[in-house]
Amino acid sequence: MLTGQEIAEAVRDSMFANDRVSQSLGFEILSISPGQARLAMTVRDDMLNGFDICHGGMIATLADSCFAFACNSRNQLTVASGFAIDIVAPAQKGDRLTAQASEVSLSGRTGVYDIRVSNQHEELVAVFRGRSYCIKGKPVMPLAGPTV
Repeated sequence: MLTGQEIAEAVRDSMFANDRVSQSLGFEILSISPGQARLAMTVRDDMLNGFDICHGGMIATLADSCFAFACNSRNQLTVASGFAIDIVAPAQKGDRLTAQASEVSLSGRTGVYDIRVSNQHEELVAVFRGRSYCIKGKPVMPLAGPTV
């Protein structure tokens, strides 16, 4: 019987193998568990805006990917129904940003997730709140064997 952690890890591997955005931006999945995920990226030169700081869209994309891994971690196909992000500090070239997603609420087919993005000094860069919607009866991937 597969545990919740084993399911989350299998979903992580399956999703990341097909996630061309996360791969192309160099995102790393640091950890995953049911309802939780932690991703990181290093700010590259091609991620900088006209002011030589990390483009807000890059920070939002890191948070959004972290959100996606967290809300799909139970192997139920789940999509974003909306999100909001507040960028509270700039990120610079070379900064190592880490996004930490935590499930706030999961009820029926909807969920709420908070994602905090921090730099290598553990300084807060952004806060992101995502709302999810589960597609009924659709797994992210087929799983072999019974689950708990």
